[in-house]
Amino acid sequence: MNFDRRRFLGVAAAAGAVSIVPRVLRAQEGSGSAKVEAPTYKAKIEKLFKSPDRYPNALEAMPDGLWVGDQVSERVNKLDWQTGKVTEDFVAQAHNTSGLAVGGGFLWIGCNGAGTAAAKRSFDRPFDRKYGEVVKCEMKTGKQVWGYKSPWGSTHGTTYVKETDKLWVLAPSQKLALETDPKDGLRMLRMVSLNMDTPHGIAWYGGKLWVLAAGNRVLHKIDADSGKVLEIYTIAPTDPDPHGMCIKDDYVYYCDAGLGGGRTPSPGTAPQFICRFPLNKA
Repeated sequence: MNFDRRRFLGVAAAAGAVSIVPRVLRAQEGSGSAKVEAPTYKAKIEKLFKSPDRYPNALEAMPDGLWVGDQVSERVNKLDWQTGKVTEDFVAQAHNTSGLAVGGGFLWIGCNGAGTAAAKRSFDRPFDRKYGEVVKCEMKTGKQVWGYKSPWGSTHGTTYVKETDKLWVLAPSQKLALETDPKDGLRMLRMVSLNMDTPHGIAWYGGKLWVLAAGNRVLHKIDADSGKVLEIYTIAPTDPDPHGMCIKDDYVYYCDAGLGGGRTPSPGTAPQFICRFPLNKA
């Protein structure tokens, strides 16, 4: 079932009035303060290589390669994990690509809509939109199979959970992570409230939800059932800016889109770079 924006906000408010959202908000309240005793680590950043295009904004980890989506050219590349060499290359029928997931034989791309980086291009494409979307695309060509106009507006990260065949998406304006059913028109199943500035990258790893914030430069490991923040990783202001994110073999990979968090065009700290840092194993 599709939701329009007014109905989505109403459902979110109703859920909060019952049980889901307030429980999560209490669990996350005061994150980083004495109220939440989540262990906090400083991320030790390693620069790996540059993305083929200038504004990488979405990442996905697969065993045979690292997928990268560019938010201006809409180009999608699959790269060799070790060298960054391009093994697949096509332009997706998306707009302001901000999330990239692989699952069920398709690409699931979170699209930000107009008024953002894609709007500053010197050219237009038939699939540009003035609203946020989640688009389902063919794996080898990027051809759009289906587009879902997201009632929450702009969409950032997307991640496909293979064990459950569910798709998580980020609604940055509402600071929500949403679990949806891709086999039922992205019907919403649950919401997790996020205590962070501009949630951007998302991953499901080790049975937990991981969300990376572009604004206040933190990564939260979250129990999706309770909303409790289990671990926090901080990224220094001098490190590459965080945007898209994925996780593989206990390493967090993220990209610097070179747009200062995606809100105001700027050179970025390390534009175009793909970086990584290890997860704490203690």
